[in-house]
Amino acid sequence: MNYLGDLRKTFGHELLMTVGCGLLLENEKGEVLLQKRSDNGLWCIPGGALEPHETYIEAVKREVFEEVGIKITDPELFGLYSGEDRVITYPNDDVVYSLAVIFKGHTYEGEISDEDCEVLEHRFFAKDEIPRDMLFIPDARPILDWADGGNTCLVK
Repeated sequence: MNYLGDLRKTFGHELLMTVGCGLLLENEKGEVLLQKRSDNGLWCIPGGALEPHETYIEAVKREVFEEVGIKITDPELFGLYSGEDRVITYPNDDVVYSLAVIFKGHTYEGEISDEDCEVLEHRFFAKDEIPRDMLFIPDARPILDWADGGNTCLVK
């Protein structure tokens, strides 16, 4: 099933509302895992769109496994994000308004992989090493909230 693909057949490139689920994964050093996108070379958090009938937890686990190759074991809610910076125009001209449910986690099973075609590389960053001028705009707020010490559920 490709829910968004099926919607695009009807609505073309017009704005669609979606729900994205992403993960701020911290390692034992307190660094966060970011991934460099293959479509624009910007850094973001692993994640993607919720599919019909999925829970938020199921979606973030599926997306992280697809993009990173690991199974996350302890996702907990970090924040809910909406607003103008959540409007995304993709290189193929598809437009979405992606509400975001962002989780934070610390443990996972497996080895981090860069094999997914959507990803150029994965790297852990310390809070003071975040490449602020190279962040994918829709993910900038949760990444910077994390870097600024956010550790409670945020609604923004």
